[in-house]
Amino acid sequence: MLLVDARGVPLSIIVTAANRNDITNLVATLDAIVAPRPTVTSRARQHLCADAGFVSAAAGQHMRDRDYTPHIRPRGEERTQRAQGKRPRRWVVEVTHAWFTRFRKLLVRYEKTHRSYLALTMLAAAIISFRRVPMKVNIIYG
Repeated sequence: MLLVDARGVPLSIIVTAANRNDITNLVATLDAIVAPRPTVTSRARQHLCADAGFVSAAAGQHMRDRDYTPHIRPRGEERTQRAQGKRPRRWVVEVTHAWFTRFRKLLVRYEKTHRSYLALTMLAAAIISFRRVPMKVNIIYG
């Protein structure tokens, strides 16, 4: 499970078994955010976009309990948009998943322990974050 910001920078990573339902890990993913969140006001709301795996009243309530405005894509929306001639909207998290696949060690999970795989995933997330955050300081290597 992965939670990212608008630029695709990973904010929260949860490693679970492949056959677990997404809704069962929603609370753990939302609570595992490593960056401090800005304060939520009525003018500055924080939106949370989710796919069709999170369509339930309980998932929406968990998102609202943590001061998010949930946007859950219903099933079949992409198909109807294509039928109308519109280009479907892609979520930013799909791009972040593609960045994770560039780390070949993570492509197939050969690690025996959960901690080892989580550490490698966190290292990949740190590298992705470092690449996505704009550098304001000119660093000279030498």
